[in-house]
Amino acid sequence: MNDQATVLIVEDDPHIRRFVGRALREAGYEVAEADRVIRGLVEAASRRPSVVILDLGLPDMDGKEFVRELRQWSDIPILVLSVRASEQDKIDALTTGADDYLTKPFGVGELVARIKALERRHSGYQADKGTTYAFGDISVDLLKREVLKAGEPVHLTSTEYRLLCYLLANNGKVLTHTQLLLHVWGQAYAERNHYTRVFVGRLRQKLEDDPAQPRFILTEAGVGYRFRH
Repeated sequence: MNDQATVLIVEDDPHIRRFVGRALREAGYEVAEADRVIRGLVEAASRRPSVVILDLGLPDMDGKEFVRELRQWSDIPILVLSVRASEQDKIDALTTGADDYLTKPFGVGELVARIKALERRHSGYQADKGTTYAFGDISVDLLKREVLKAGEPVHLTSTEYRLLCYLLANNGKVLTHTQLLLHVWGQAYAERNHYTRVFVGRLRQKLEDDPAQPRFILTEAGVGYRFRH
């Protein structure tokens, strides 16, 4: 990856910050650090990192507040790094707007691999030039990477956008959870069906008039999802 890429570590434990920072510098990254939510948001705005590593247990507020605030203005990929290991904790973080979740203790190799995967997915999705999709009152311009609903911009994270584009490209086809996970997240996520549930839910909230009764992103019970327009 670009050796100028910056990773922002938002973590209040100085030992973990030092450990992770050293590993990232050895992997060729520049590193920025913050020990609380407010400082992390300032660093994110000024540094424009390629990835944020976020602890949830921060002293000024819960890390999910960082995710909510950042998602108001940026789609920078967020990797949560937390001791909270329950599936519900992971679902809550992903639903809030995080892109990935790694529990402590963790291996440095896996951490760096996940960061690189987030970078690739964030910057590497290239749509065919000039392709535009329209359904209901929604339009998706793949060249401009722009989504509008009733003429108003809809802010999607990079993961939400990739998922939407894959659904659009397979209009009418039933896509299994595994297909979606492999294409949007990668091989390491092939068994994490809760990722598809969370992110499809997020797309429905942003695009469907009635997310509880979706017109376009349909559930195929026990299998996956199908886009229809």
